[in-house]
Amino acid sequence: MPVDNFPLPNRSLDALANRLEASENYRVLRRLRPSVLSDRPEGRGLRTGLFVDLETTGLDPQQDEIIEIGMVPFIYRIDGILLETLPAFSRMREPSIPVPSLVQDLTGLTPEHLAGQTVSADEVAAFASDASLVIAHNATFDRPFLERFCPAFINRPWACSMKDVPWDQAGFEGRKLGHLGLQAGFFFDGHRAVDDCHAAIALLGHTGFPESRSALSLLLERARTVWKRLWAEYAPFELKDILKARGYRWNDGSDGRPKAWFVDRPPEEVEDEILFLRTEIYQREIDITVRPVEAGDRFTSRI
Repeated sequence: MPVDNFPLPNRSLDALANRLEASENYRVLRRLRPSVLSDRPEGRGLRTGLFVDLETTGLDPQQDEIIEIGMVPFIYRIDGILLETLPAFSRMREPSIPVPSLVQDLTGLTPEHLAGQTVSADEVAAFASDASLVIAHNATFDRPFLERFCPAFINRPWACSMKDVPWDQAGFEGRKLGHLGLQAGFFFDGHRAVDDCHAAIALLGHTGFPESRSALSLLLERARTVWKRLWAEYAPFELKDILKARGYRWNDGSDGRPKAWFVDRPPEEVEDEILFLRTEIYQREIDITVRPVEAGDRFTSRI
């Protein structure tokens, strides 16, 4: 008779998983089960981080809209030790524009799920009020949407768990959230906002980096660094795909800033980036406009 007809208790399943893991021939994936505190612990040197994730109708924060907001607070020490998460904020929102079928398939959020669902900027701002740092797994995407929806996020310091953590130093390949989770030994229900937040927070607790440092400690170190924004003004149009592939974003000039491609880099990479622009884009000596980017201005196009 099939074993499936005799469900095993969790303790027995864990024992089987441990036996498999003891062999070099198997790797076991476990479902991520976050540990959530009911109240914030008190103590010196403790901070509250806020991990955010959005589902939207598309990629353009000027035209597309948020359809789901997930926010998960977590407690950490200033030295980068992750403690516990706190209860999450999870709300859906009916947009004023259609939800593309691709987005519906990816997120499972259909017009029927979203009908009549609302969330206010004041609710979001109140929940985020205690956060010392806001983190997203692709902050370049999430921050512009949140700033437009809730101005309280404009002056917050931001970090990005995708770009601010050197995942390769801990043996990870790639930076997609689901792929990182699988390599860390867990799986989760992706493309829903709160689930993605919990998965990313679990990854921030990973300590397999040089000197046994955690992903969070490395992220905090990078977030405290004053970055630089480089403007590729008058770059040849035919080279735009090279700039996009390197992470440059376009500003149309309507906000008073240069009509140009731009990119943010940590200070130690600025000289190499200037060399790239001069040799690969302009092919001549040229002055490059460079501006400082504080933590409160990272991943936004407002400066």
